[in-house]
Amino acid sequence: MHENFSLKPYNTFGVDVKANYFAEANTVEELKEALHFSKENNLPWLFLGGGSNVLFTCDFNGLVIKLNLKGISVQPQNENEVLVTAKAGENWHEFVMFCLDKNFGGLENLSLIPGNVGTSPMQNIGAYGTEIKDIFVNCTVLNLETLEIETFDLEKCRFGYRDSIFKQEGKGKYVILDVTFKLTTQNHYIKTEYGAIQAELENSGIENPTIQEVSKAVISIRQSKLPDPKEVGNAGSFFKNPTIPSAQFESLQQRFENIPGYPNEDSVKVPAGWLIEQCGWKGKQIGNVASHKLQALVIVNATGKATGKEIYDFSTEIINSVKEKFGIELEREVNII
Repeated sequence: MHENFSLKPYNTFGVDVKANYFAEANTVEELKEALHFSKENNLPWLFLGGGSNVLFTCDFNGLVIKLNLKGISVQPQNENEVLVTAKAGENWHEFVMFCLDKNFGGLENLSLIPGNVGTSPMQNIGAYGTEIKDIFVNCTVLNLETLEIETFDLEKCRFGYRDSIFKQEGKGKYVILDVTFKLTTQNHYIKTEYGAIQAELENSGIENPTIQEVSKAVISIRQSKLPDPKEVGNAGSFFKNPTIPSAQFESLQQRFENIPGYPNEDSVKVPAGWLIEQCGWKGKQIGNVASHKLQALVIVNATGKATGKEIYDFSTEIINSVKEKFGIELEREVNII
């Protein structure tokens, strides 16, 4: 247990804030011990995984618990399916690479997403036509009130777009211990129709890609558009892509002919990055904070000296300008502390 502990190395924005108390949990027993300490001392707690989806706007007056639960297990199901369980503290991208190395398919489109396995179901992470829910079997969780271990299956998790029960009524009530995925071993379902994957493969002269080649294409695309948090502080996509009623989208098309949209029943998903860019934010810097020059959806700690409040205020200005121009209110994807 550490006191007055700097969290700067533990959040990808690199914001220099402190926690009153800090503990690392390498086992479920250590996790329970930390929770007992917080309850005995009447302290609020906060769980940290990879620190890639959080913005600290002030010091945390409580106990921060860093989840370091590690381990991956494989359980064959039949000649074409396997169950792979990863503990919460496993790095997400390293876990994807582990599966690809064994030729397990299903996660390749989710390559190079920052963070740890334990946080992946919380917001149903997704990219290039794949979401966690597509390959998710279940997760085991610790009930923070009873300290009993429970299992949440696909239905119980109630996944939505960047959403799950863990962000709604289950928020603050559970901590995820491990996640199990069902992956393919031979008849892989290749998804290349989203984003620039197909173009990236064609540039490499690949017509019938393997799951490993799809992963390489995704990594190449992400590296060309998204800054490395080790080089400049960021949390990846800061905003969700908004979904608006079809009628509203049609009305916007009258004014903005080139507005992109992805219809889904009676609504349309609009790329937040495009909206932000149209408002002149791409590459714009105010003080220590900027919108990334290659992807307006990413807010960066440009000087390395930004406070969480500066980053939050910058995001508020973006929200206000998008709402003023398009009548669409952007929602932050990053957790604000």
